[in-house]
Amino acid sequence: MRTDIAQTIYRQDYSPYPYRLSQVRLEFDLDAQTTQVQSTLHFEPGPQTPPGTPLVLQGEDIELLSVQIDGQALSATDYYLDEDTLRLTPPASGKPFVVTLVNHCHPARNTTLMGLYVSGDKLFTQCEAQGFRRITWFPDRPDVMARYDVVLRADPAAYPTLLSNGNLIEQSTLPDGRRQTLWRDPHPKPCYLFALVAGDFDCIERTETTRSGRPVLLQVYSDRGCGKQTQWALDCLAHAMHWDERRFGLELDLDRFMIVAARDFNMGAMENKGLNIFNAAYVLADPSTATDGAYRRIEAVIGHEYFHNWTGDRVTCRDWFQISLKEGLTVFREQEFSADMLAEGLPANEAASARAVKRIDDVHVLRMMQFPEDAGPMAHPIRPDSYQEIGNFYTATVYEKGAEVIRMQHTLLGETGFQAGMKEYFRRHDGQAVTCDDFVNAMESVYTQQQPGQDFTVFRRWYSQAGTPRLQFEQRYDADTQTLQLTLRQHCAPAGLEARQPKVAAKPPLHIPVAIGLLDANGQAMPIHWQGGTHDSIVLELREAQQSFTLHDVRRPPVLSLLRGFSAPVIIDTERPGSELALLARCDSDPFARWDATQEFALRHLLAGMRAHRAQAALPDIEPLLALWQAALQDATLSPAYQTRLLALPALRELIDRGTPMDPQTAVHVWTATQAALGARLADQWQALYAALADDGSPYSPDPVASGRRALRNLALEYLLAGKTADATRLARQQYAQASNMTESLGALAALLQHAPQDCADLLRDFHDRWQHDPLVLDNWFGIQASAPTCTVDQVRALMALPDFTLRTPNRARAVIFRFCMDNIANLHTPEGYDFWAEQVLALNALNPEVAARLARAFDNWARYEPTARQGMQAALQRVRFAAGLSRNVHEIVSKALDA
Repeated sequence: MRTDIAQTIYRQDYSPYPYRLSQVRLEFDLDAQTTQVQSTLHFEPGPQTPPGTPLVLQGEDIELLSVQIDGQALSATDYYLDEDTLRLTPPASGKPFVVTLVNHCHPARNTTLMGLYVSGDKLFTQCEAQGFRRITWFPDRPDVMARYDVVLRADPAAYPTLLSNGNLIEQSTLPDGRRQTLWRDPHPKPCYLFALVAGDFDCIERTETTRSGRPVLLQVYSDRGCGKQTQWALDCLAHAMHWDERRFGLELDLDRFMIVAARDFNMGAMENKGLNIFNAAYVLADPSTATDGAYRRIEAVIGHEYFHNWTGDRVTCRDWFQISLKEGLTVFREQEFSADMLAEGLPANEAASARAVKRIDDVHVLRMMQFPEDAGPMAHPIRPDSYQEIGNFYTATVYEKGAEVIRMQHTLLGETGFQAGMKEYFRRHDGQAVTCDDFVNAMESVYTQQQPGQDFTVFRRWYSQAGTPRLQFEQRYDADTQTLQLTLRQHCAPAGLEARQPKVAAKPPLHIPVAIGLLDANGQAMPIHWQGGTHDSIVLELREAQQSFTLHDVRRPPVLSLLRGFSAPVIIDTERPGSELALLARCDSDPFARWDATQEFALRHLLAGMRAHRAQAALPDIEPLLALWQAALQDATLSPAYQTRLLALPALRELIDRGTPMDPQTAVHVWTATQAALGARLADQWQALYAALADDGSPYSPDPVASGRRALRNLALEYLLAGKTADATRLARQQYAQASNMTESLGALAALLQHAPQDCADLLRDFHDRWQHDPLVLDNWFGIQASAPTCTVDQVRALMALPDFTLRTPNRARAVIFRFCMDNIANLHTPEGYDFWAEQVLALNALNPEVAARLARAFDNWARYEPTARQGMQAALQRVRFAAGLSRNVHEIVSKALDA
């Protein structure tokens, strides 16, 4: 593990690699303790490469055994070697040459889970972003693309299945009894997309036919005995393949596509060309072990990684500053895939509701994760200008905000225009490593055709500015002329590194699509006459710091429905009357805007409650909020899934983030009291709803209608428990006992832990006894306890002392440590909680710096907290910063937090 302070890398310093790598042959003699790797690399100088330019290769924690150039062995004096660099002198002829390297790596002692590592009795790789250098010496950068042949040799008793990228060319048994396979990837790729897997697996497979009539083999590999839990994953893979053909015209370009489930994995999944390696949590599912949410996440992640086959693999990023080129675009594609799958086969109204629920969930994630990031010391543009450790920039900004930037281009171009832009992008850049600008250029070429004289000059600033823009509006209605003048203003304060510059400059305006609608005082939709047509909604293109738009033939005073569909990742900064929010929350025909108005109304109530609590005054009148909740409960036109979102209070973390200062203990108190009041005052309605949504005995399905009913029933149960309703505990215990699926049983158990922990100790024991041999289900058992409000630091330490806990497995660490530090607000924000966080960051730092760095992010915004919390978090950050042996990953996070 590198513990020296990392050098800052700047985007402006990019220069192409001086040598072209055309062909790679890798030969592995696989063994968990020591694997030997022979790499044969075919280079030729670039057209601008001066003679004598050294060939620089990267390596980390590997042992070099031999080097040859064009078959001539080199002695140690013929090359330069240090801890992470191998520098060779190519032939002076300027002609192509071949470098052959032999080295050892040690999978069993590789706890970082980067490069080649052991998980259980199997071998896996993870190479993005810079893991390939832990396998062999190589130009480990994304713009070096080559075709790969991979030979794998291993003892078949230990590793009967040997997989790598591309197509299986041959397999044989060697004279010494080992098995050998040869894999060939016909498409050039960077080394971060390399993968190998070795082990003993269950495999289910299916042959699908592409739209051009070509048969392709889809396979899902998992631990022995888990094959029956992979059917949903295989179905999702087939759905993703055909959806990408229908929606984007993109066909699978290999003879087979493989997914492999790994128990130990730092992230969700990895899009290695043709051989996707997944965290098992995003592959394994059946009704008894996986919740409805798990089914949806599996579908989304499988879609995401498959869609990378074109947006990330066939066209990849030139350098790591361009991650959002592939990730933002692919998240957008994944979101659209999930929305289409939810809506598939439903009547029009139900399909629109299902798509709206997906949009709400995506925006909820953005506001929970990315908005706070944009307000903190790690704020960065979706295309960063600098980094120290690239692993720290796989962020909500790059992924989720990056997807919103792609979505805005889709909004501006329309579906037809966006698809034309995608076709142009692939026409220009298939098989290349390119930049975000290259993508925008392709989209801009269509936009200028649609709107002559206009371009994306202003829009490009989304790629270079950090922070969340704030939007203000002012409306003036003239009854005599029946016109509405709408003035929009935008501002984006310097954030992150921008705010730390010696001279902080004002930022220029962005190009923001603002979708609007109009309602009258009775909540009826009003037509908008705009650009020669009549519309329910229109998109205004805001390009200036302040811009006015005039709507004509507005026959009644309107109520503005703003940012419909969340048309841009901005914050509305204008305080509007509560009566307008209440009207929108009841009547807005745009389902996102209706939900958003409900959330804002509730947030205002909660924030007023926090102010009152700090002033030792009575909490505000709950009647207006109660009336809104009652109206939503009684609206029979709403789907259960949408109703669940509408009736859920804003997330506690979002409430804390909105506070000035951030005050976690007060937020917990007020949020809990409000939930209890809504539960108690509406108890009859919750009980009736809970009874009406009882399981009717139909076979389990994760479809949006059935899963929506289960989600709404679990929400009703939680409100009943929060309100201390007399029969609530009995209902929860009965639901647990009678549950026919994991959504029902875990929902009941989690609700009891939150609100009546004294009544569920026996159920916790029963759940553990039943599921102790299923690691993913046991992660849920750990997680609901670690996040429960009664789980103190001592109790979370007791969970970590159980034989089932191990810090070396990222899923288990996330289930216990991350759930406590991210979701157990009241107990984290104590002196003991701050000490626990620092202790666990350092413990993980010694094993797995990437996972440790993600935990370190929990205190990004410490300086915005109230004094007691601020001082405690600052002390914990300082303890980590000055600890011996701190990894580069964690050092960058805590240093930027403290220096903000």
